[in-house]
Amino acid sequence: MFTGIVEELGEVVKTGVSSLSVRGPLVTSDAAFGDSIAVNGVCLTVVALEGDVFTADVMAETYRRTVIGELGPGDRVNLERAATLTTRLGGHLVQGHVDGVGEIVKRAPAAEWEEVTFRLPEGLARYVVEKGSITVDGASLTVAAVDGDEFTVGLIPTTLEATTLGRKQAGDRVHLETDVIAKHAEKLLQANGSLR
Repeated sequence: MFTGIVEELGEVVKTGVSSLSVRGPLVTSDAAFGDSIAVNGVCLTVVALEGDVFTADVMAETYRRTVIGELGPGDRVNLERAATLTTRLGGHLVQGHVDGVGEIVKRAPAAEWEEVTFRLPEGLARYVVEKGSITVDGASLTVAAVDGDEFTVGLIPTTLEATTLGRKQAGDRVHLETDVIAKHAEKLLQANGSLR
């Protein structure tokens, strides 16, 4: 479980057929074999550590559902260590289980922030509500507006500087994780016949 508060920008060092090695001095400072680290919002398990570089295995399912396979050496990635029971919940409850890949539609810079609009993949719009939470490439964000299969967020200067979202452009693809509570509520309502 994560909070969606990106701790550092890491750098991809090496990619393999079923592995990914990432440099992240902060997230590796207390990492151990078996720990979970979110890479652009994808929960990966540490299988090796060498200095400030961790390696994680990547399953076929992860490659199918994310754009992790498109990363290459030198690419920057958002990193966050798993939450503990004493972690401040500055964002929201994030599983690190990507629901789908969205796309940046447009960016609108303003004086002190930037508005960014994303297109949702089919089937996810029902979980996105105005003033609700969504995770984009591992960053917990508040939805400012929803219009059909698109949603808009406001990015403050800190988010623009400290995450990959400040560098991405229209057309770039991003990992999206919707609110887990909404998905569970829908499942429970379907089970008792409240939703048809």
